[in-house]
Amino acid sequence: MINILTLFPLQSITNFTLEDPSFSPTQIIIFVAVFAVIVVALVFLNSANKKSSPAKSKSSGGGGGGGGGFSGLSSMFALRKLTKNIGMDSTQKKMLDFVFKTDGVSEPEKSINNPLLLDRHFRRAFRIIEQSPSSNEEVQRKLTILFSTRNLLENSPVGAITSTKMLKEDTVITLSNGKDKFEVAVTSAKDESLVVDAPTNVLGSQIKIPHGARLSAVFFTKGNKGFSFETRVIGYSQMHGRPVMQLAHSAQIKFLSVRRYRRKQAVIDCFLYLVYVEGSGKKQRLIVDKRRINGTIADISIGGCSIKAVAPVQVGARFKIEFIQRNASVAALGQVLRTNRAGMNTTIHFKFLRISQKSMNTINAFVYEYVNE
Repeated sequence: MINILTLFPLQSITNFTLEDPSFSPTQIIIFVAVFAVIVVALVFLNSANKKSSPAKSKSSGGGGGGGGGFSGLSSMFALRKLTKNIGMDSTQKKMLDFVFKTDGVSEPEKSINNPLLLDRHFRRAFRIIEQSPSSNEEVQRKLTILFSTRNLLENSPVGAITSTKMLKEDTVITLSNGKDKFEVAVTSAKDESLVVDAPTNVLGSQIKIPHGARLSAVFFTKGNKGFSFETRVIGYSQMHGRPVMQLAHSAQIKFLSVRRYRRKQAVIDCFLYLVYVEGSGKKQRLIVDKRRINGTIADISIGGCSIKAVAPVQVGARFKIEFIQRNASVAALGQVLRTNRAGMNTTIHFKFLRISQKSMNTINAFVYEYVNE
């Protein structure tokens, strides 16, 4: 856990008087000594941070991704404040420190609040770790910590939007009015009301929700973080030559849970092998059928994937899934969660039951786009 700097309240000074402002020689010596110790400690810490700066550090993140902090005590404490409540373990904290140190980050809050910028830092750290002279086992261990740290940041409320006044133009919001749902884009959030495109029906005609009607709203950021809030209709007007709806601003923004792991659309050829259980009890073992089914991965994460295939399969069945990524063979044991039939094709949704560390890192590198295919 992160050590939190605690500021203790000063003792009461209600009885302070100016009757005797003098101090004894002993008190003066103690005061000077304490002050000197504090100054020396701050100078030492600042010097240590400079010595471990990215320009001089050639470390590939030993002990889980390095450590030692990035430049500036204020940046170090800012990072600790940002990450203290998201459940990072010590190795993930060291890895995040290494990621920022590697790319010379001096404003961690700015990076954490910008998914594109954050991925740039992590991409650089990924390449450094992957190209390090460490053993393959050690490299895979560090990459696993790297991706677990990135995934934790993605699924945490760090950098959360706390008010609708922070919404950017063109942010798409899904409004719910009873059973009816409408997707609208933000036109302006700077004024006293949140201005969005007026909702329309399938024919393009404007739908006027009554004044004062209470609505539920959901939106997602570019970093795939979901939020919800409650609002009400204030009125209607025209902006830039088109009808808009005015909503009440809200400072009660709730963070929504998102997918446990980032998922990416794909078109990857794969093979499926039926896996069945032989024996019982301690003698039970998994047998992989030699016959294979051709398929195409449509989307994937380290938690599972969707595969399009012609052959029908049963829900609950287990398959070994194999495919090639970055000239390496990736394999996982998956279980069928559900299927969707469309003509001759079946879309099979798998949950991974067993997957190697190396295969997880290969999938994550593809999903987060940290490699050039």
